[in-house]
Amino acid sequence: MNFDWEYSFSLLGYGPLWQATLVVIALSLLSWGIATSLGFILALAKLSQYRTLSLPVAAYVWFFRSLPLLVLLIFVYNLPQVFPWMRSYLGSPFVAGLLALVLSETAYMAEIHRGGLLSVPNGQREAGKALGISYSGIQRFIVIPQAIRVALPTLSNQFITIVKLTSLVSVISLAEILMVGQRLYTQNFKVLETMLMVALFYVMIVTVFDNLLKLAERNLDVTRRKNNNRQPNHTATEPCTSLPESNSRSTSQHIPKPSPEHNVTVVDARNISKSFDGMPVLKNVSLEVRKGETVSIIGPSGSGKTTFIRTLNGLETPDEGYIKLNGELSFRKDPSQPNLKTQLPQGNQIKNIGMVFQQFNLFPHRSVLQNVTLGPRYHRFGSAQELEQEALSVLEKVGMREHADKYPHQLSGGQQQRVAIARALAMKPSIMLFDEPTSALDPELVGEVLKNIESLAREGMTMIIVTHEMAFAQRISDRVVFMEDGAIVHAGTPPEIFEHSDEPRVNRFLSDFNAV
Repeated sequence: MNFDWEYSFSLLGYGPLWQATLVVIALSLLSWGIATSLGFILALAKLSQYRTLSLPVAAYVWFFRSLPLLVLLIFVYNLPQVFPWMRSYLGSPFVAGLLALVLSETAYMAEIHRGGLLSVPNGQREAGKALGISYSGIQRFIVIPQAIRVALPTLSNQFITIVKLTSLVSVISLAEILMVGQRLYTQNFKVLETMLMVALFYVMIVTVFDNLLKLAERNLDVTRRKNNNRQPNHTATEPCTSLPESNSRSTSQHIPKPSPEHNVTVVDARNISKSFDGMPVLKNVSLEVRKGETVSIIGPSGSGKTTFIRTLNGLETPDEGYIKLNGELSFRKDPSQPNLKTQLPQGNQIKNIGMVFQQFNLFPHRSVLQNVTLGPRYHRFGSAQELEQEALSVLEKVGMREHADKYPHQLSGGQQQRVAIARALAMKPSIMLFDEPTSALDPELVGEVLKNIESLAREGMTMIIVTHEMAFAQRISDRVVFMEDGAIVHAGTPPEIFEHSDEPRVNRFLSDFNAV
């Protein structure tokens, strides 16, 4: 038997095959789009800390991933036999096939999205929360764009799978590509010739959409983007050029700065306690910070320094104590008074606290300028043009204006931390929190970040700095607090801590840093 090539190629002009192709495309796109959207919602629910949400979703995913699609198709299509009122909906093979595909694929999509969501570091969510952005805002502007970029290759692969799975819908008499082919070869018995063209139509669909999805992947991949440096509109592009040229780490001379306003309290934290898994990390810590004051917190690793400052802006919730910010109650919890309602920091209080993290936590999918403007735009501090100009001014202040169009991966560690400082300053906070801002930097990059912090101190910014840079703490601080084992061991002025301390533990700690 000879292969009938002429017949095969004639099917390229066969109208019902092209109509069936449109049916396959419509069914695939609708199934993929709906399942992708529903799958993301289920992924969020499955990751929820509330078991009333996570357990039903886990059961759904388990069940529909276990069920063969062919069985589900037949079951859905025959549901009107039990529920006659469904006949007007499920009587259509297209609708029944769509429902079955969505039910099945949503379970797979949920797991794909869960992997994407888990790939986004928790520091990204914390950075958003530190900007006062709500949970939904964090998901929309920070988490989802990054999770989608990670999940898109797998989502694209799942679309290809759905295209091929549509051939199973022929079992409920949908006139898709495979059924049209079957009808042809049952009439003329040219099975191979017909199935060759059926395969070709599937290959064409997959090829077109595979390339479209790859284009989307490339557009979302910020590592492929090239940006030109902006031309600075000021006379200097390096930060704090007015500072002395001496190495910022080599001198302990106290920098000149405005005197703190002792009658204005910015932070008043009392009896803050916190435990993790029964292990106390903060034990009745109390600290009061005046306006314009710079307080450095030093101490060995694991002493509770970072945990304490994270309680001030709500990144950690204390087990006990109260916190006032700018005279307003921010947090209160007293286990001895169970009838007293626990109060948590509000968004308008959190956005008034600037936070610079140890690991930078810049948003990798946003440019430097977009990182700085995200918080102000979310809170609608002004028009887009005004906020962009203000952001450029802040970037100029830290010597990063010419890098405004770059992405975080294109910057050095020191440059990323300077952008993080600019991002916090763009919120116009009343206090800045620094969590070991130089510990993740190479030694040669530390100086440029410390100069920016010194510049803020000269301007009278209220700051709490967790640091292991002893000379820097001695030079910049109005007060120094030494913490160990979750408690404040000693607090005083830099001379009282670094030169005249009568605490043996403090002297022993400082001797390890050659700071005594």
